[in-house]
Amino acid sequence: MFELVKSGGWLMLPIILCSIVSISIIAERFWSLRREKVLPKHLVATVWNDIKQDNLQRADIEAISKESALGQILSAGLLNRSESRERIKECIEERGREVVHDLERFLNTLGTIASISPLLGLLGTVIGMISVFTAITQHGVGDPGALAGGISQAMITTAAGLTVAIFSLVFYRYFRRKVDGIVVVMEREAIKMVDVLHNNRQHHVKSEDRSSDAETGDDK
Repeated sequence: MFELVKSGGWLMLPIILCSIVSISIIAERFWSLRREKVLPKHLVATVWNDIKQDNLQRADIEAISKESALGQILSAGLLNRSESRERIKECIEERGREVVHDLERFLNTLGTIASISPLLGLLGTVIGMISVFTAITQHGVGDPGALAGGISQAMITTAAGLTVAIFSLVFYRYFRRKVDGIVVVMEREAIKMVDVLHNNRQHHVKSEDRSSDAETGDDK
């Protein structure tokens, strides 16, 4: 393996570095985008139950925010549940943009690696061909050994660059799709949360009005 890398020339170093970074990002994203870490199964039901029972303190909301990405979005609405529906929605959208940015962390780097790896391989091919033509100029075409080094460099760097690019591109597309799916679910749950908070607020307002009317009637 070392001899193969050595035959590819100095351009194998950045290609190998790209492969290491790519594998690290893929492993980190698999860990960070686990469903239980991003979209806990029973979080929404628990929050809804607490809202209906009016059993949410600030400490509880902060704990929900730290639990998951969905929790961060829901907590933005919960912290502003006394505001109007439009204001609650704005707060959730603002927090949502931050959460999506975190979900997409390192994906641009992975996409960049998928783009530049074949170019590095192509550069290796060009350098290898230059070496071949230089050898032809100096030794003619009668010495295969003089041409083998340049051809070997051209083929190895091209193969290595394409391998890293294909591997990176596959997972880049996979994680993009996964993030898009997560965002759709979070948007749906956030809209439900806005409606729940708005309806709950209206219910409290009506209850207070009825209590006020009853008190007025008793005074009469």
